[in-house]
Amino acid sequence: MARPEYIIEHMEEEEPDAPAKFPPWALLEHMLYHVGAGSTVHFTSLSEASLDALNQAFAEPFPSLQNQPAKYELHAKSITTLAKERNWPMERICLLDPKATLPLSVSDAGLHKSSAQAAHTEEAPFTHFLFGGILGDDPPRDRTASLRQLQFPGRHLGSIQMSTDTALGVTKRVVEDGLRLGLAELENKQGADTEQDGTGKLHFLDSPTLHFGKGESVELPYRYLDMGNGQPLMPPTMRDLIYKDFNRSFDF
Repeated sequence: MARPEYIIEHMEEEEPDAPAKFPPWALLEHMLYHVGAGSTVHFTSLSEASLDALNQAFAEPFPSLQNQPAKYELHAKSITTLAKERNWPMERICLLDPKATLPLSVSDAGLHKSSAQAAHTEEAPFTHFLFGGILGDDPPRDRTASLRQLQFPGRHLGSIQMSTDTALGVTKRVVEDGLRLGLAELENKQGADTEQDGTGKLHFLDSPTLHFGKGESVELPYRYLDMGNGQPLMPPTMRDLIYKDFNRSFDF
């Protein structure tokens, strides 16, 4: 089966001619590297200024990562308009939704089998995975609510919020690479993949603390993928940006 595609629906309220308002470009580029070559990430509901800014930003190389990025498409149109134009069945677009009943499964793109597959067969396999927002808020503002009203089938990634690039990376690793979520909170829950499936699992860090030396540190309020050394997986430049924000908070 073909690899799924991924859709980031920009959830900020913007006028068509509004200035671009995005977090650092590295965060968005990181999404392309999470998915990797061979698939496509769509950014939808963008203002004209955002379209221009993103085209310019993505034209620059991102040398800190060795793998090749996914292709990307930028759209002023919403996901509903784009799906209609391209004949994407709405029931084959999975919304990553914290309030969904079932967790994401390795079987949801039809590329892997799972003991949980029986609970997921009503809608799956999915051809697209949809994310609302660019970066999560603390506390969460439920940006997914407006997409939920469109009645996409949904899956969740556990109870702790992730930034959008992390949620995208986790989804890719589950549905394409066949790594189960493996969260303790999902044990014995309906629709959760199990060790008996013979798949590996992802490893997470919840609210990790970044240490900058000299007794300076900051706790991040999200769930991240563990790089394997107890450090959260994030864009290469994000640590520096967080440190700058940390120092700025002490400027008077």
